[in-house]
Amino acid sequence: MNNKKNDVVYLTKERIIELENELRQLKIKGRSEIAAKIAEARGYGDLSENAEYDAAKEAQEHLELKIKKIEDTLARARIIESNELPNDKIYILSKVKLKNKKNNEEVTYILVSPEEANYEENKISITSPIGKGLLGKKIGDVVQIKVPAGFLEYEILDISR
Repeated sequence: MNNKKNDVVYLTKERIIELENELRQLKIKGRSEIAAKIAEARGYGDLSENAEYDAAKEAQEHLELKIKKIEDTLARARIIESNELPNDKIYILSKVKLKNKKNNEEVTYILVSPEEANYEENKISITSPIGKGLLGKKIGDVVQIKVPAGFLEYEILDISR
Protein backbone atom coordinates (compact mmCIF):
# COMPACT_ATOMS: atom_id res chain seq x y z
CA MET A 1 0.00 0.00 0.00
CA ASN A 2 1.31 3.43 -0.93
CA ASN A 3 1.66 5.66 2.12
CA LYS A 4 1.70 9.26 0.96
CA LYS A 5 3.24 10.42 4.25
CA ASN A 6 6.46 8.54 3.39
CA ASP A 7 6.67 9.43 -0.31
CA VAL A 8 9.68 11.44 -1.42
CA VAL A 9 8.80 14.96 -2.57
CA TYR A 10 11.02 16.27 -5.36
CA LEU A 11 11.47 20.03 -5.16
CA THR A 12 13.78 22.58 -6.68
CA LYS A 13 16.29 24.22 -4.38
CA GLU A 14 14.41 27.52 -4.80
CA ARG A 15 11.13 25.96 -3.62
CA ILE A 16 12.81 24.40 -0.58
CA ILE A 17 14.19 27.83 0.37
CA GLU A 18 10.70 29.37 -0.08
CA LEU A 19 9.17 26.70 2.19
CA GLU A 20 11.90 27.13 4.82
CA ASN A 21 11.31 30.90 4.85
CA GLU A 22 7.54 30.45 5.09
CA LEU A 23 7.99 27.97 7.94
CA ARG A 24 10.27 30.38 9.81
CA GLN A 25 7.69 33.19 9.39
CA LEU A 26 4.83 31.01 10.60
CA LYS A 27 6.76 29.77 13.64
CA ILE A 28 8.01 33.19 14.71
CA LYS A 29 5.55 35.84 13.53
CA GLY A 30 2.47 33.64 13.10
CA ARG A 31 2.71 32.00 16.51
CA SER A 32 3.37 35.30 18.30
CA GLU A 33 0.38 36.95 16.59
CA ILE A 34 -1.90 34.05 17.55
CA ALA A 35 -0.59 34.10 21.14
CA ALA A 36 -1.38 37.82 21.34
CA LYS A 37 -4.94 37.21 20.04
CA ILE A 38 -5.48 34.41 22.56
CA ALA A 39 -4.19 36.60 25.40
CA GLU A 40 -6.44 39.47 24.31
CA ALA A 41 -9.46 37.15 24.07
CA ARG A 42 -8.78 35.78 27.57
CA GLY A 43 -9.15 39.29 28.83
CA TYR A 44 -12.79 39.31 27.74
CA GLY A 45 -13.77 37.05 30.61
CA ASP A 46 -15.56 33.70 30.73
CA LEU A 47 -13.86 31.40 28.20
CA SER A 48 -16.86 29.08 27.85
CA GLU A 49 -18.87 31.77 26.02
CA ASN A 50 -16.03 33.73 24.47
CA ALA A 51 -16.29 33.74 20.64
CA GLU A 52 -13.03 35.67 20.23
CA TYR A 53 -11.18 33.05 22.28
CA ASP A 54 -12.73 30.20 20.27
CA ALA A 55 -11.80 31.92 17.00
CA ALA A 56 -8.23 32.53 18.17
CA LYS A 57 -7.84 28.89 19.28
CA GLU A 58 -9.21 27.71 15.92
CA ALA A 59 -6.76 29.99 14.09
CA GLN A 60 -3.99 28.50 16.24
CA GLU A 61 -5.03 24.98 15.17
CA HIS A 62 -4.96 25.99 11.49
CA LEU A 63 -1.54 27.58 11.91
CA GLU A 64 -0.13 24.48 13.62
CA LEU A 65 -1.56 22.24 10.89
CA LYS A 66 0.07 24.40 8.22
CA ILE A 67 3.39 24.31 10.10
CA LYS A 68 3.14 20.52 10.41
CA LYS A 69 2.37 20.15 6.70
CA ILE A 70 5.38 22.25 5.67
CA GLU A 71 7.64 20.41 8.12
CA ASP A 72 6.42 17.09 6.73
CA THR A 73 7.02 18.23 3.15
CA LEU A 74 10.53 19.45 3.98
CA ALA A 75 11.33 16.21 5.83
CA ARG A 76 10.46 14.20 2.70
CA ALA A 77 11.98 16.68 0.23
CA ARG A 78 14.80 15.81 -2.11
CA ILE A 79 16.41 18.47 -4.26
CA ILE A 80 16.16 17.82 -7.95
CA GLU A 81 18.45 19.68 -10.34
CA SER A 82 17.23 20.14 -13.90
CA ASN A 83 20.77 19.95 -15.31
CA GLU A 84 20.99 16.35 -14.07
CA LEU A 85 18.16 15.27 -16.38
CA PRO A 86 18.52 14.60 -20.12
CA ASN A 87 16.64 16.62 -22.75
CA ASP A 88 15.77 13.68 -25.03
CA LYS A 89 12.38 13.07 -23.39
CA ILE A 90 9.98 14.91 -21.11
CA TYR A 91 10.81 14.48 -17.42
CA ILE A 92 10.09 16.45 -14.27
CA LEU A 93 11.44 20.04 -14.65
CA SER A 94 11.20 19.85 -18.45
CA LYS A 95 10.09 23.04 -20.16
CA VAL A 96 7.81 21.83 -22.94
CA LYS A 97 6.56 23.84 -25.91
CA LEU A 98 3.35 22.38 -27.32
CA LYS A 99 1.05 23.12 -30.24
CA ASN A 100 -2.64 22.51 -29.73
CA LYS A 101 -3.66 20.53 -32.82
CA LYS A 102 -7.26 21.79 -32.63
CA ASN A 103 -6.62 25.55 -32.71
CA ASN A 104 -2.86 25.72 -33.57
CA GLU A 105 -2.14 27.78 -30.44
CA GLU A 106 1.23 27.26 -28.81
CA VAL A 107 1.68 26.93 -25.07
CA THR A 108 4.73 26.31 -22.87
CA TYR A 109 4.57 24.37 -19.61
CA ILE A 110 7.13 23.43 -17.01
CA LEU A 111 6.48 20.02 -15.43
CA VAL A 112 6.95 20.11 -11.67
CA SER A 113 6.06 18.15 -8.54
CA PRO A 114 2.49 18.56 -7.25
CA GLU A 115 3.80 20.76 -4.41
CA GLU A 116 5.24 23.28 -6.90
CA ALA A 117 2.38 23.37 -9.40
CA ASN A 118 1.14 26.89 -10.20
CA TYR A 119 -1.12 27.29 -13.21
CA GLU A 120 -0.58 31.08 -13.41
CA GLU A 121 3.15 30.43 -13.92
CA ASN A 122 2.44 27.56 -16.39
CA LYS A 123 3.92 25.09 -13.91
CA ILE A 124 1.87 21.91 -14.14
CA SER A 125 2.10 18.86 -11.94
CA ILE A 126 3.52 15.63 -13.30
CA THR A 127 0.52 13.95 -11.65
CA SER A 128 -2.04 16.08 -13.54
CA PRO A 129 -3.69 14.59 -16.65
CA ILE A 130 -1.56 16.77 -18.96
CA GLY A 131 1.61 16.09 -16.95
CA LYS A 132 1.03 12.33 -17.00
CA GLY A 133 0.26 12.44 -20.71
CA LEU A 134 3.50 14.25 -21.54
CA LEU A 135 5.99 12.30 -19.40
CA GLY A 136 8.39 10.21 -21.46
CA LYS A 137 7.37 11.75 -24.81
CA LYS A 138 9.82 13.21 -27.39
CA ILE A 139 9.93 16.17 -29.76
CA GLY A 140 7.63 15.52 -32.71
CA ASP A 141 5.31 13.20 -30.78
CA VAL A 142 1.60 13.91 -30.99
CA VAL A 143 -0.24 13.07 -27.78
CA GLN A 144 -3.92 12.78 -26.98
CA ILE A 145 -4.66 13.56 -23.36
CA LYS A 146 -7.95 12.88 -21.63
CA VAL A 147 -8.95 15.80 -19.41
CA PRO A 148 -12.25 16.41 -17.58
CA ALA A 149 -13.52 18.52 -20.50
CA GLY A 150 -12.74 15.85 -23.12
CA PHE A 151 -9.53 15.27 -25.07
CA LEU A 152 -6.62 17.57 -25.88
CA GLU A 153 -4.26 16.83 -28.74
CA TYR A 154 -0.79 18.37 -28.64
CA GLU A 155 2.29 18.17 -30.83
CA ILE A 156 5.52 18.45 -28.86
CA LEU A 157 7.59 21.21 -30.49
CA ASP A 158 10.47 21.59 -28.02
CA ILE A 159 11.89 20.24 -24.76
CA SER A 160 14.38 22.25 -22.71
CA ARG A 161 15.49 22.94 -19.15
